[in-house]
Amino acid sequence: MAQIAIIGGGIGGLTAALAFRQFGFQAEVFEQAPALLDVGAAIAVWPNAMRVLEQLQLSEKIFEKAGAMKEIEWRDQNGFTINRVSIAKTAVALHRADLQSALLHSLPEKSIHLNHAFVSYKQHDDNVIATFTNGNSIAAGFLIGADGIHSDVRLQFINDGEPVYRGYTVWRGISPHVPSQIPPATAIELHGRGKRFGIGPVGLERVGWWATANAVDTDELMSLFAGWYRPVLELIEATPKESILKTRAMDREPINNWGNGRMTLLGDAIHPTTPNLGQGGCLAMEDAFVLARCFEKYGAVEEALRSYERRRYKRTAAITRYSRYYGAAGQWENVWARGLRKTALTLVPETVARRLMQVVFGYDATKLSTDYTDKSA
Repeated sequence: MAQIAIIGGGIGGLTAALAFRQFGFQAEVFEQAPALLDVGAAIAVWPNAMRVLEQLQLSEKIFEKAGAMKEIEWRDQNGFTINRVSIAKTAVALHRADLQSALLHSLPEKSIHLNHAFVSYKQHDDNVIATFTNGNSIAAGFLIGADGIHSDVRLQFINDGEPVYRGYTVWRGISPHVPSQIPPATAIELHGRGKRFGIGPVGLERVGWWATANAVDTDELMSLFAGWYRPVLELIEATPKESILKTRAMDREPINNWGNGRMTLLGDAIHPTTPNLGQGGCLAMEDAFVLARCFEKYGAVEEALRSYERRRYKRTAAITRYSRYYGAAGQWENVWARGLRKTALTLVPETVARRLMQVVFGYDATKLSTDYTDKSA
């Protein structure tokens, strides 16, 4: 019997398995895919998530394939700088597959079970029975649902419908071409009319990018961003079309009921977040480490799950809302609203911007604090 069964082999699930093992608990991952393939686009690992990776002794592996981010710039669609702020702590971006690989290869091969698509679970006293479409079933002391925004574990537990679409589309890609105009070690966000474009280094002489546009019926990004800052078009053109990911911006209203008995949820399974602050994967890594720390503190008992849920609700709810509001403002089309946005961004002093960023980046999941704005890091 597995001590802890984790449903989902994404960033959150693998981080949880590694964190549990660091604290002496047996954890096994059950992933529906037949293989953990080289898929996905770029992922930003901001200082709050880097603390987790450092504690898991993975930072050196990450640095080998990542691009450092030392500054954030906001620009208009023509490339003119609106404002900038330096990043005080270590932040990087890399291909999501490189992060997943670093986590995966830090775990024993026998702890990863592929081709296990979750069907259902049942709780019996001091264990949980999970069944899969391949006919297998497993007994575990605890079940962790880390199976993403369309979580089947959540579906059985809450069955509260689909995530909420927030009105705009998101494209993501990684370009093997680095435009000469892009400053090094800088994350850039460009604003236009109902559209945005983000740029950041992802290591190994590659550039990650993302684009958003209010509900449109075209995938022709070159025409959609025609006339924008030249590096935007260079990046789109240099990225193989088949590698560009397209999703809808979605999240959910926060709820404080994350689990019951010997089951709980983490990451996008419980608090899916729009991508505007780059915190989806970071919050999942935070969840994973806090959950493991609660097991260390309370032992393998249900109170460890409930303590984790109480500690994580306030912060994840706040970040989900901040991200939604930031994205809504970023997608404004009205000329007066866009002028207000630009003025506000221009007038924010760097010291104030850094204090605001500290709410997100200053959290330290390696310390069992209930203060979601913990500044002791």
